[in-house]
Amino acid sequence: QVQLVESGGGLVQAGGSLRLSCAASGRTFSSYSMAWFRQAPGKEREYVGGISWSGGRTYYADTAKGRFTISRDNARNTVYLQMNSLKPEDAAVYYCAAAKKVVVPTSLGAYDYWGQGTQVTVSS
Repeated sequence: QVQLVESGGGLVQAGGSLRLSCAASGRTFSSYSMAWFRQAPGKEREYVGGISWSGGRTYYADTAKGRFTISRDNARNTVYLQMNSLKPEDAAVYYCAAAKKVVVPTSLGAYDYWGQGTQVTVSS
């Protein structure tokens, strides 16, 4: 199976930037669609965005559009979430997820593998 490990979280000032990484094990990484979700305290886990297996297509939640960028480097088995213009409401635990086939990309149930999450804190 695929093992996912997020990193790059931390404390950042509002308006600042942060890049999260999700390192995946296995040689089949390139065959998986990847996504980022986040969950703030007391909130439902929500979809942030995703990227196709080839990296040719990216998808973003409305709240992320224009500020966040998802990319992947299949040679390094890594997917990234570049977050710019961070807001306090972006604070959450961020999770990466993977699936061979995704029908409904915004659905948590669509994904087969999940990372442990990395905390992002945004100060005002």
